[in-house]
Amino acid sequence: MNKKKPDIKEIKKKLTDEQYNICFLKGTEPPFSGKYTDLFDKGIYKCGVCDTPLFYSHSKFHSDSGWPSFDRPVDKKNIKYENDNSIGVKIIEVTCATCGAHLGHVFDDGPTKTTKRYCINSLALEFVKEK
Repeated sequence: MNKKKPDIKEIKKKLTDEQYNICFLKGTEPPFSGKYTDLFDKGIYKCGVCDTPLFYSHSKFHSDSGWPSFDRPVDKKNIKYENDNSIGVKIIEVTCATCGAHLGHVFDDGPTKTTKRYCINSLALEFVKEK
């Protein structure tokens, strides 16, 4: 992607305090509180900061984890992966490859052939319903 990283001052104007906390201070929304946790409409989930396409609705599944869960991104190039040891156990953080926004984490316990469970904060996403 050839998008320019957004200016931090512009980001703060666009996002709520909660969104900024999750996307740039690596916070996490409380489980089962996100607006997309139980949404299963057809469409695409984009980065809530820069609109980069992240997940198609057909890759979403109900994981009972409390966060929207997907088994694969739209394009692996749209996601960046980093080791996260913040809770004392090695997990993999996923961020938007375009703007660097923290999205959530990916685990190897998904129920589909990919075995992946991208556990993503609703506040880091923007859903665009299929027309």
